[in-house]
Amino acid sequence: MKYSIVFSLVMLLFPMLSQASWWNEEWAYRKQITLDTSISGANLSEPVENAVVLIRLHTGNFGYFLDLSPNGEDIRFVAADGATPLKFHIEKLDLVNQMVLVWVRVPELLPGSSTQSIWMYYGNPAAVSGEEADKTFDVSQALVYHFSDTPKDATAYGSNPSFISAEIVDGSIIGKGASFNGASQLKLPVTPPLEIDPSKGWSWSSWVKIDTPQQNNALLFELSGPEGRLYLGIDGSNAYAGVSTGAAGQVETAKNAALTPGNWHYLMLQVSGQRISLFLDGTETTFIDLPLQVVKGEITIGDSVDGGRGFVGMLDEMQINNTLRSASWLSSVIKTQGPNANMLIYGEDGTQESGGGTSYMTTILSNVALDGWVVVVALAIMSAISWVVMISKGFVISRIAQDNSKFQKDFAKLGLADIASLDEDESEKQKELDESPLLTALSGKHDHFQSSNIYRLYHAGVQEMLHRMPKSVGAQAVELNLSNQAINAIKATMDAAMMRENQRLNSQMVLLTIAISGGPFLGLLGTVLGVMITFAAIAASGDVNVNAIAPGTAAALFTTVAGLFVAIPALFGYNYLGSRVREISADMRVFVDEFVAKIAEQHS
Repeated sequence: MKYSIVFSLVMLLFPMLSQASWWNEEWAYRKQITLDTSISGANLSEPVENAVVLIRLHTGNFGYFLDLSPNGEDIRFVAADGATPLKFHIEKLDLVNQMVLVWVRVPELLPGSSTQSIWMYYGNPAAVSGEEADKTFDVSQALVYHFSDTPKDATAYGSNPSFISAEIVDGSIIGKGASFNGASQLKLPVTPPLEIDPSKGWSWSSWVKIDTPQQNNALLFELSGPEGRLYLGIDGSNAYAGVSTGAAGQVETAKNAALTPGNWHYLMLQVSGQRISLFLDGTETTFIDLPLQVVKGEITIGDSVDGGRGFVGMLDEMQINNTLRSASWLSSVIKTQGPNANMLIYGEDGTQESGGGTSYMTTILSNVALDGWVVVVALAIMSAISWVVMISKGFVISRIAQDNSKFQKDFAKLGLADIASLDEDESEKQKELDESPLLTALSGKHDHFQSSNIYRLYHAGVQEMLHRMPKSVGAQAVELNLSNQAINAIKATMDAAMMRENQRLNSQMVLLTIAISGGPFLGLLGTVLGVMITFAAIAASGDVNVNAIAPGTAAALFTTVAGLFVAIPALFGYNYLGSRVREISADMRVFVDEFVAKIAEQHS
């Protein structure tokens, strides 16, 4: 029993230990890429050996382009065991526009798995290029054209075009593509790897896009030789296949494989024994039962050998296989290259210290673009200002409230008649009043009520009243009588002082209203810009799936969250401080009314 428990713990810890192993200490970073072959991904029903998957890196799933070497010399791919390097080559590396396209050979794709993964390592400035384009594809891959700047065969066979008039353009489904205008062609030489051997299996495939229906039964592919002719074309918007031999004549399939203009579709023409099949987006749409001999000859792409049946549209990622490929192989191709690619799940980036595990927040922050950081910095400054205002204003209001309370207690002990009847010769009364903090403050010594704005109102009212008080003549002061105009003047003076006190209380509160209303809008601006950049990057790379959209969208939403983090505390602080200011303002208004009423009562 004891050993079984230990064994179970070891088995639970083994995935964690294997995940933590680092392939080479000279590489600083790595990224986990999961190969989802379950029903939620490629939905493979059988293993696929020597599968070549397309790794697309863009702002939606990768945020460390500045850590890559200028030409990708430090990029490496390692199997799930953390020790086996994988063959790969780079089709496109654009660090300025933040886009990388890499083809990686995976020894085997396991069916129905959502845990199989590979690792991408990067971050070694001293590394030399590890690309091996001629070893990325297996020997059964007879031809692969990525249609980069110079169209050439990416396999070890090197079957480069013998003639090409098609234009290489940007904006394809994967990097660049070949554009045909109806008069352009691409011709392939007669080589043994490209010949059709029905006993081994053979296929031609490519991503195809048409913008308008095709005329004259346009041909995409034609292989013509002494032994026969095999071709694939598009009539209107429907793809069809055809074959002709000396014995059977010419046979064409039903034209029922409809292409949607403006969309990319994956077409494959496959020969297996006596069966010639046409596949559209991974599904067999039609077939021909006709025995074929070995056929070898020149291959023409985009037109017939004789011309006059030109194709108008675009091709990308054209392949020829000289072996029979399974339905799972075809599904893996479509689910890693197409617009609905969802087989690859791009995980978090990690360092040697972290072992590849980072928090969700780290993933979000790593995908925030430059414009997002500009917005976040602006929001951080706005937040700092609002917090300074709230804290400083809170201390000021607290001191004002305390001193107001002290002043009102002393004021309640002192009548206004005491001030009006004050005589310098009444020593006992003088001594009693001199001991009052209120009169001490009134005489200019503000040691007790220096923060009280009610005291400042009182001081302004008393000073205005004393201006109208007659000076004493002899031993007794003359009784102070104030006219209605004098009382109104005193009230006006105190109202003016109260207005200035209210302005002082509400100073800088506008900064909080700016944070409350401006923070969310500034955050929303960052989100809109981030989403625009994410979708632009996805459109440029052609990787349209939730795994490409989610990281960039989450990073874009981070600016909205930052805006709310600015606005919410400012809103609470503004409401609290506003209520305290209104209380103090009400106290000032009540004091002014009481003060003027007492003056009118005693001295009018």
